[in-house]
Amino acid sequence: MAVGISLRDLAGRTHYSRGHLSKVETGQKRPTAELARLCDAALDAGGELVRLATPARRTDLALGDAGEVWMMGLDSAGGGWFVPVTRREILLAAGASSISGLAVEAPEHVGEPYAALGAATFRSWFDQIRQYGQRVAPGVLLPTLIAQTATLRGMAGAAPPKARPGLLTLAARFAEYTGWMAQEAGDDRAALWWTSHAVELGEAGGDPAMRSYALVRRALITLYREDPDQTVELARQAQAEAVPARVRGLAAVREAQGLALVGDHARCHRALERARTLLSADPLGHDDALPALGTSTLADPVSTVTGWCLYDLGRPGEAGAILDREIARIPAEAQRSGLRYAVRRALAYAALGEVEHACELTVPLLAPLREIHSATVRQDCRRLARTLARWRGHPRVRELLPELTSTLRTPTTTGG
Repeated sequence: MAVGISLRDLAGRTHYSRGHLSKVETGQKRPTAELARLCDAALDAGGELVRLATPARRTDLALGDAGEVWMMGLDSAGGGWFVPVTRREILLAAGASSISGLAVEAPEHVGEPYAALGAATFRSWFDQIRQYGQRVAPGVLLPTLIAQTATLRGMAGAAPPKARPGLLTLAARFAEYTGWMAQEAGDDRAALWWTSHAVELGEAGGDPAMRSYALVRRALITLYREDPDQTVELARQAQAEAVPARVRGLAAVREAQGLALVGDHARCHRALERARTLLSADPLGHDDALPALGTSTLADPVSTVTGWCLYDLGRPGEAGAILDREIARIPAEAQRSGLRYAVRRALAYAALGEVEHACELTVPLLAPLREIHSATVRQDCRRLARTLARWRGHPRVRELLPELTSTLRTPTTTGG
């Protein structure tokens, strides 16, 4: 009434029926977070409706006191299983380690030439593993990543002092990526443990950037737990530190995603502009000898994430248009990244009421969803299934929804 539009007009702008909105208005139905964001954008409420509809939550990121984390291994058939891995097993500086059933032997002494060759070899392997990780389930990679992290740490413990920093900082990159794969497997506790271990290794190797980047990684976990306040808080802490521009730029991207969840359009876009400036100044990181932190598959990370944020800001039409353009620029081999944004694009078009198009976009995603097993992508898939279910009578939805639901029931913890 204050904005001067009818309930029929609001129904047209949000693509919810007037009857449903009437029940929300009179308190007979509780609005979902998605509906609140659409209404907030349609009524230019500045995030107030989002705050009213979304209960405040605070994510507990404590790792516990047991010093034990469950990590994935693979059985002989390629299926997944979890084993407890103690802190002592993972932090062995030298000697044998039996992490996830893989024996890793570190030599008693490593000379500088051998250390340099080992660092170069593992650096090359890391790039190959990360490329492979775009196409397979995280459980396929976790045992190898755990073993290689332990091997690098063992080599560092046996290497001359001059060679240790390079080996330890590279081990930190392996540990950080292990944390990401653990999150993709649906194990946030393991993801946090490995991220903390990456900080330990980075600091031991003289790389202060890993501590700040760990805040960005933790903010990603709180983002998927739909805790925007802590997401923004962690991202701002990372930007406050004197670290490379790339890390601060990635933190600004995460801040924008958190602000989008609370409907703060203006501050979200300011964070995205800050991210663009920082990432333009340092696109792939300051050290060519180490793998770049964060995504390396997006042609324009800020534009792509802008499309992501616009959906959360209740602007699915703008989100879909940007994601159409940016997804076309993601390399075909970057299947995990492509799938992540393709699902969000389908979700945007479904929220826009373009049901036929949303179904067309979803069908080719079903096979990759079953193969790649991303716990984070599936979160958007569940939203997509709920949104499409509003049009159960639509022929394409009736055909697609059972298959999409079946795909979501496939465990994320199996091998590829």
